[in-house]
Amino acid sequence: MQTSNLITTARRLEGIGEYYFSQKLREIDELNKQGKNIINLGIGSPDLPPHPDVIRVLQEESAKPNTHAYQSYKGSPVLRNAIANWYREWYGVELSADTEILPLIGSKEGIMHICMTYLNEGDRALVPDPGYPTYRSAVKLAGGVCVDYQLTAEQGWYPDFDALERVATDGGAPVKLMWVNYPHMPTGQLPDVTLFEKLVAFGKKHNILICHDNPYSFILNEAPASLLAVPGARDIVIELNSLSKSQNMAGWRVGTLSGSKQRIDEVLRFKSNMDSGMFLPLQLAAAKALSLGKDWYDSVNKVYRERRQWVYQLLEQLGCEFDRGQAGMFVWAKVPGDHKDGYALSDKVLYGAGVFITPGGIFGKAGEGYIRVSLCSSAEKLQESISRVAQLQKGAPLSTLEK
Repeated sequence: MQTSNLITTARRLEGIGEYYFSQKLREIDELNKQGKNIINLGIGSPDLPPHPDVIRVLQEESAKPNTHAYQSYKGSPVLRNAIANWYREWYGVELSADTEILPLIGSKEGIMHICMTYLNEGDRALVPDPGYPTYRSAVKLAGGVCVDYQLTAEQGWYPDFDALERVATDGGAPVKLMWVNYPHMPTGQLPDVTLFEKLVAFGKKHNILICHDNPYSFILNEAPASLLAVPGARDIVIELNSLSKSQNMAGWRVGTLSGSKQRIDEVLRFKSNMDSGMFLPLQLAAAKALSLGKDWYDSVNKVYRERRQWVYQLLEQLGCEFDRGQAGMFVWAKVPGDHKDGYALSDKVLYGAGVFITPGGIFGKAGEGYIRVSLCSSAEKLQESISRVAQLQKGAPLSTLEK
């Protein structure tokens, strides 16, 4: 049957391609069907399960007959109180569970909600380069215009506030919001108090909403921090957080938005027209996950710490340069000079050794000379990756690695 050429996609999709990992996973699936047995070191999807008590709560609550109805658009009070307690204990931030917390079906969903809530056609949004690609896509889909602010190793992967001042005062279309993300993905750069204070001051000075995406603060980081802890931040900051990384619950799709009552009410106006509340047993299990103590985070980080040593060895084998002070579940590394960019090195290792590592260019032009390796694979797979790359460097064809 022939498809009609008269049906076209909306203009908002112009310049918006399929998400990089969506495409790449299909390619990897095809290679696997050919018997290539690809080791995927690209995506930050935890391969470890949540705590057994979290799964138990989900099972027990799901078996009850009265937990399957539609839920509140603002989420269960049990989950909102758990989020408030979590912020108080780990970040030192007091939040009202009734008015300053909005559970989300994943923080990625929240990025889109925020852009649709605040951006008019032509409004500008400051987007980090390198940075999470969804910031850029969400801004464009909402009709906004992305203004990149470049992050460099020389600047410690922090914004250049002089450059930001020039953008904010250039007389162009309004800059409505700014996306920030620390600990930073993909570079693993940790924040300090001075950076957070500068971000709050910049937002207040220019009436720019500072949107902080904070899913990595517990991974290989001894001092979790929230931008909302800065005095006066709530006037100008909203913060996304997630259970995907810190609680090994990526597929559960549980996130949260925190901020002033006014901001939460504004985002809820959009969100409540787009989806309904999460399945109640899932929310109750998430609340249990947020109550876990330091032993839980220590156990997760022990595994990642061991894996990181193998990733360091892999990167050294590839001739890459990297900072050992990174946080998060990735290692960001500069490619050696004999490769054009991260894409070239990624393709060489994928097609030559059957190992996928992420090219840094998918995070922006400033990332083109880098690669990113995930810690979400077992030590055995990382060791196998090192062995495969060693064989590749000796000139062994991929066919010998498929065994």
